Amino acid sequence: MSDSTTSTTPNILGTDPIGKLLLKYSLPAIVASLATSLYNIVDSIFIGRGVGPMAISGLAITFPLMNLVIGFCTLIAVGGATISSIFLGQKNIARATDVVNNVMILCVIHSFVFGGLTLLFLDPILYFFGATEDTIPYAREFMRVILYGTPISYIFIGLNNLMRATGYPEKAMVSALLSVGVNVVLAPIFIFVFDWGIAGAATATICGQFVAFIWVFSHFLSKKSYVHFEPRDRYLSPQILKRIYSIGLSPFLMNCCACLVVVFLNKALLHSAGDMGNIAVGSYGIINRTTMFFVMIVFGVTQGMQPILGFNFGAGRWDRVKQTLSKGIWIGALITAIGCAMTELFPDVISSMFTTDDNMINIARHGFRIYFICYPVVGAQIVIQNYFQSIGKPKLSIFLSLTRQLIFLLPLLWILPDYFGVEGVWASMAGSDMLAFILAIATLVVTTKHYNKRFIKPIANA
Repeated sequence: MSDSTTSTTPNILGTDPIGKLLLKYSLPAIVASLATSLYNIVDSIFIGRGVGPMAISGLAITFPLMNLVIGFCTLIAVGGATISSIFLGQKNIARATDVVNNVMILCVIHSFVFGGLTLLFLDPILYFFGATEDTIPYAREFMRVILYGTPISYIFIGLNNLMRATGYPEKAMVSALLSVGVNVVLAPIFIFVFDWGIAGAATATICGQFVAFIWVFSHFLSKKSYVHFEPRDRYLSPQILKRIYSIGLSPFLMNCCACLVVVFLNKALLHSAGDMGNIAVGSYGIINRTTMFFVMIVFGVTQGMQPILGFNFGAGRWDRVKQTLSKGIWIGALITAIGCAMTELFPDVISSMFTTDDNMINIARHGFRIYFICYPVVGAQIVIQNYFQSIGKPKLSIFLSLTRQLIFLLPLLWILPDYFGVEGVWASMAGSDMLAFILAIATLVVTTKHYNKRFIKPIANA
């Protein structure tokens, strides 16, 4: 590599002020995440008002399966993005290029294996997730289209994460905006004009991702890109595969936990609400979409932090790692605090955007006011969890993700609904968030003291 090449975009991660870098890398990721969140909300609004309240419940049943779909992709995407940032911090461009080739092949393999197997057993999976005879037609119709499009979705998501990690946050933002923009334009046409129902919403999703896929793929084909496809480089390298899977295991398990938790939540709501079970599941669907709106913005912050943390960790700049983490925690907490205020003050306004069903709005109101009590700490917990992932410490990241979504939640979900009914379901989620936050802070304090005692040296074989 020439000096002119090695002095390009990624190297500013080790020299520019942290605040400036967070703005440069996080803002595009936040915009992209915000656009994706808005799409999910708008899509649900189209489905709720264009198809009906039972379609909202059917869509809610697909959430755990969608989490699994995303999980098998982020397993590759996040692991690949993290180690590519570390390699760039070590100025090892050849290894970063190998990562791109490996991520591409893994995305294709995962999409066909996971998508094909899920299609074969779709109905049993949906019934396991809480579908009933009233909701399964909608859930099945939606997921069939999504699963047929997994090869496009996986390659788009996998390469888009690498695009951001290798120094192109603005281009990564554009690809997300392309996906969302096409989706939002086509969804009402497919639902209301073509009368394709919930399948129209899913088809619009795949169309949007296909346009974004073309944009991202063309970036990595271009020799002008800092890291791009090199056919002569290695594919399915055992060492790189091991690193991708070990680091990507944290977000994968997080999505698996989210999948499992939604199954328990759906079943708890069906049991606690009696005849109103399907409506309660639909109410949770509204709460979940709203929750993810703010969580996705926090994810935008962590996506922007990831290349900064990974590069400086790889370069041995512990002072810059700490600065990035501190700023990220405060930003994450502020975002979810805003979410808490909005849902506590305007629960009916939010619910009414999705449905006109009074029962669903009433159940969602109680859910908003109970669950979001502890919501301000969620942003900080997510940032801390992703921090460990970004510096190549997947075991701690996995542990912290399990505490919030499994270890603390399931016992509370087993106990509280028996005493408080549906309100106990919402309280279980709030209690789990607070306990996970406390443990995340304690873990961070201990590990920071450890790193302060020995200044991190550049990693020889990251």
